Amino acid sequence: MRILILGATGRTGKLVAEQALQRGHTVHALVRDKNKVKLNHADLTLFEGQPADRAALANAMKGCEAILSALNISRTSDFPWAKLRSPKDFLSSVMKHIIELAPQHTISRIVFTSAWGAAETRKDIPGWFRWFIEHSNIKYPYDDHARQEELIKQTSLQWTSVRPVGLTNSNNTKELIVTINNHPKPRLMISRSHVASFMLDVLEKNLYVREMVVVSER
Repeated sequence: MRILILGATGRTGKLVAEQALQRGHTVHALVRDKNKVKLNHADLTLFEGQPADRAALANAMKGCEAILSALNISRTSDFPWAKLRSPKDFLSSVMKHIIELAPQHTISRIVFTSAWGAAETRKDIPGWFRWFIEHSNIKYPYDDHARQEELIKQTSLQWTSVRPVGLTNSNNTKELIVTINNHPKPRLMISRSHVASFMLDVLEKNLYVREMVVVSER
């Protein structure tokens, strides 16, 4: 399958790209700076540009059958009050372009990352974590995750929102827990590599279409 991957230079997105190529897919990756991509593969085509740039996004979509997005609103560091590097509406702005452009390129399948704690799942997260979201710059990506989900819910696209819990850089050797409507109750952590492999499983097996699923590890 020919897949457009957004966020391929991020900590999760680069794993999505690596695993997609390992599974035999052809990958288009839209990146701000090609020099930041360390992958070198015959089935990888890099497109340089901003994902919020409609023309750049349309160009990268050409010939693709699906879109996998691991985009997020970034900060200058992991410190919760660190300054934002991305606009506060970055995710929803990109999603608006995807919604407009995907049908023009006969793309209907979209799998994208959101977060546990976005939208109605805010009530399900631990109180200390909810406090950090509501009192620091962490709130901006969570709020915009909710906006991008609400936008795509109004379409006829075949989408899946993957809502990981806290992300780690460990290997995905633990048991995966998939939570819908807070059942079963998720654990607090999941590896980025497990999120990447789950996104590809969702795409390849056509799982959880038009659903928002929380993923964690046991």
